[in-house]
Amino acid sequence: MAEPLALIPVSYVIFRRAASVLLQLRQGTGYQDGRWATAAAGHVEAGESAEAAVVREAHEELGVSVSAEHLLPLTTMHRSHPHGPTLAQRVDFFFSCEAWSGEPRIMEPAKAADLQWFHLSDLPAEMIPHERYVLEHLTAGVPPIISFGFGTNGNP
Repeated sequence: MAEPLALIPVSYVIFRRAASVLLQLRQGTGYQDGRWATAAAGHVEAGESAEAAVVREAHEELGVSVSAEHLLPLTTMHRSHPHGPTLAQRVDFFFSCEAWSGEPRIMEPAKAADLQWFHLSDLPAEMIPHERYVLEHLTAGVPPIISFGFGTNGNP
């Protein structure tokens, strides 16, 4: 009998201004440091919804207030690491946001080295791969469900 699968939920908010997105440069986290990533993201905490997680993360990481009503669900990604443990896969909830209160700024300087707006046609070379995949498909439309890192059925 196979062991039960443990999915770790993670929520992401993609801040948008027309065809530009806000990205942070990761540092000091031990995961994908030196790469650009969505400006606010994090694990969903016990008893917290995916939407509540991005509202919390936006405030903690960027100092902005986001209302859940301004979050547009984009996609859900079931993600696996090719060389990681099969029992620690991720389920990622991606939201888009075009309205917030406050000016985004780095609130956790030990975890983020920079914060910049990038046009979707000119994303930085060094990005977290699964996040790049979502951003590259924003203009044409992101599928509602994505499998990433499994290498099957034509999925990345």
